[in-house]
Amino acid sequence: MNKKDQYFIGDMSRLCNISKKALRYYDEINLISSQRDDCNNYRFYTDESLLAVPVIKYYKQMGFTLEQMKEFIEGHNSNVFKSIQRCFKEKLRELEQEQISLQRKQISVKDWYELIKEAETVIENDIHEVSIKFVEPSRILFQDQLFENNNKSSIINLKFTKHVEELENAITGPVIINYSSYKDRIDGEDQNIKLLQKTIMSCRDENLYQFGGHLMVSCYHIGAHENIRESYLRIEEWACENGYVLDGESFERYVTDYWTTNNKSKFVTEILIKASRKGAGK
Repeated sequence: MNKKDQYFIGDMSRLCNISKKALRYYDEINLISSQRDDCNNYRFYTDESLLAVPVIKYYKQMGFTLEQMKEFIEGHNSNVFKSIQRCFKEKLRELEQEQISLQRKQISVKDWYELIKEAETVIENDIHEVSIKFVEPSRILFQDQLFENNNKSSIINLKFTKHVEELENAITGPVIINYSSYKDRIDGEDQNIKLLQKTIMSCRDENLYQFGGHLMVSCYHIGAHENIRESYLRIEEWACENGYVLDGESFERYVTDYWTTNNKSKFVTEILIKASRKGAGK
């Protein structure tokens, strides 16, 4: 053999951008085999070894294991193409599932990131004025529950978590609680509520609640939920001064809460109540 066709392990590592440790392991499992110099017993590689590297890197790029690569390259299976097709089909299914999982993670992270940005803007600018806005309609997952004046266990809700898991779904975005009586919320009374949250996958119609699609009074509450009564009273005062009639129920959209931090001074809650002009429709 021509000495020019021989590459010691350092040369091989440099030319192929593979660590010496990896090359030794590949040699050990006969994926990229080396030879030994008759004079000094040094390990060396040939041009044939060099040409094996791009193939292995390409299989690695596709996510196949070293054992699978070895099987493909050696081709000892009597039905080699059928075997390779089967492995590739399995890999495609695996990658499709990974893609779905990655997409879910991306949606969840993006939605939470947007909530953090919203909360930061509200706190830094001390936004707590009452306003009226049109809330775009959406259909989101709900569950009827009893609110027993425990904010934390209602927002981080084990019963709702179990409900989502039973539906084989995943949640994203803010928790929203629909209080059947905003007056009882002001007074700290127990009441029936609907827990609402957007899901990543679609849901059956019977599990969905129609939220929005009309004008709602909006007000951000900054700080502990125990003090949220003050923001409700400010909404009532604003509605009276501006000629609006408030609906009996309210929605609290938790922008930042116990899911994000235990520092209650950093809690941001948007209160939403459906409203209409006095005398409208008469």
